[in-house]
Amino acid sequence: MATQLKLGDIAVDVALKDIKNVHLSVYPPRGRVRISAPKRMSLDTIRVFAISKLGWIRQQQKKLLEQERETPREYLDRESHYVWGRRYLLKVVTEQAEPRVQLKHRTMILRACSGIDSDAKQAIVSRWYREQIKTTVPDLVAKWEPMVGVKVKRVFVQKMKTKWGSCNPRSRSVRLNTDLAKKPRECLEYIIVHEMAHLIERTHNDRFVALMDRLIPQWRDYRDQLNRLPVRHEKWEY
Repeated sequence: MATQLKLGDIAVDVALKDIKNVHLSVYPPRGRVRISAPKRMSLDTIRVFAISKLGWIRQQQKKLLEQERETPREYLDRESHYVWGRRYLLKVVTEQAEPRVQLKHRTMILRACSGIDSDAKQAIVSRWYREQIKTTVPDLVAKWEPMVGVKVKRVFVQKMKTKWGSCNPRSRSVRLNTDLAKKPRECLEYIIVHEMAHLIERTHNDRFVALMDRLIPQWRDYRDQLNRLPVRHEKWEY
């Protein structure tokens, strides 16, 4: 069951599901608000909950509207791309061989056969970004497992529109956004520790904050750095 609540100038989409807890989300690019709530919960109770979160909702919407976004990429020569926080200029090299991406000085070299379109080039580069994350993650997880006091069973790397990472405490798994390969390495490390901490404490309560303060005292700086950096251009669908 889906409905909508109006809280002044804010519309809140409400979905009643077979779940135990209430989940509030604010989605890019313009801050659409959605609440998923247990089927047994009344709309009046959900409204009171939403009103109690109005300050946080407006704060998140403001961040989304102010965040810089990349222009659409066409994968042409001398186009800017980022790897681990550094800017590279793209160079497309045509050759009859397995497509691949290489970094040389401040150039990202995309080697591919002739005639492929921008979507195919994007797919090649996206796979390469994913491999950069997958190659980097094992050492970071091994480093932090004894310090956090958890064991991560699986790490998934995928394109994510609304989050830098997520986790599943039940399966002890962590998911990471492929675009983290574009950001400074310390941002990836922060997100890994953030999600590992959620395997201990699911919410952003005082216990979670204290845990992050102990593990990475400067974690707020990394969070703010991620929020300031340009994010991928997307075609958003509602």
